[in-house]
Amino acid sequence: MNKIEQLPSRIKFIWLIHVFGNLLLLVIGMVLLEFALHYWKLADWLIYPALVLALLIISFELLSIPYRYRFWQYKITNDSVEIQSGFIFRDRVAIPIARVQNVTLSAGPVLQWQKPEKVVVATASSSHKIDGLKDDTARRLRDQIMHLALEARDE
Repeated sequence: MNKIEQLPSRIKFIWLIHVFGNLLLLVIGMVLLEFALHYWKLADWLIYPALVLALLIISFELLSIPYRYRFWQYKITNDSVEIQSGFIFRDRVAIPIARVQNVTLSAGPVLQWQKPEKVVVATASSSHKIDGLKDDTARRLRDQIMHLALEARDE
């Protein structure tokens, strides 16, 4: 697999669910802030900056979903696992196959509900993830990376 791969489009829906989870946490925080303002008899206007900040955070997260999807890519070569994300704030990681110690598949509650898995490539010093892959793609990728890593150790 030497071609650049993109995450499945279903990941956008999963990221959207995470945004709504964050929104729920922000709403709970706003309610707690409102109670705190009344309990300690602080100025009521303090809720407005917090509300504006919460709206900015959620808006930014919603608007960043297409951006994240467009620029999140990975590629497996015989020598490395390459992961790229972002355009304005570009992050490119090349993990040498010979340094790979472990490849695991994991899925949190949202991923389990939607059926994709996360591939986590671990080295001695760090770990990197490829989110939202279909089950069969994730297993194939795990097997391919581990096969290449074992071959690199034998050389």
